[in-house]
Amino acid sequence: MKKSIFTIVLCTIVVLFSNELSAQKFSPLDKSPLDVTAFPKSHKESNKVVRVTYSRPQLKGRDVDVLAKPGEVWRTGANEAAVIRFYEDVVFGGKPVKAGTYSLYTIPGKKEWTVILNKASNAWGAYSYKEADDVIRVKGKVSKSEKEIEAFSIVFDDTMTLCFGWGNTIVKVPVSK
Repeated sequence: MKKSIFTIVLCTIVVLFSNELSAQKFSPLDKSPLDVTAFPKSHKESNKVVRVTYSRPQLKGRDVDVLAKPGEVWRTGANEAAVIRFYEDVVFGGKPVKAGTYSLYTIPGKKEWTVILNKASNAWGAYSYKEADDVIRVKGKVSKSEKEIEAFSIVFDDTMTLCFGWGNTIVKVPVSK
């Protein structure tokens, strides 16, 4: 009898504390959350031409030129290098690109940004960037936004032009089928 009471008590303790042992620890929201933009823009449209996955750093009183240094290769966002996936062959910035998945890097400039499609995959930042892995480089025209854009943003406009926006800077690269 003593043995069965001990067994019951022991099992009860194990059951009570097993919940604590298996509880998941979830991270808080990332300071530069992951986001996705695609064309066609409608979430209901499943037949996409292109999709970009990237993280969205915020200015928080800092200057774009400090975070995305002019003349230096930038990961085009935060954390991992941005990834662009074309579901069909396209013309990107006037140059043909085969369907596939590419890392998306940029080199910021005053009047234009160099936009790079690179064959590297699973890259963190631009630390492992190799120019030899570039598929194409195109120029994106810089314009100014009237309203400051706090969080780095990527969108496609209605003509499938890829647009980067941050601070008062907007960069556009035409994309077509």
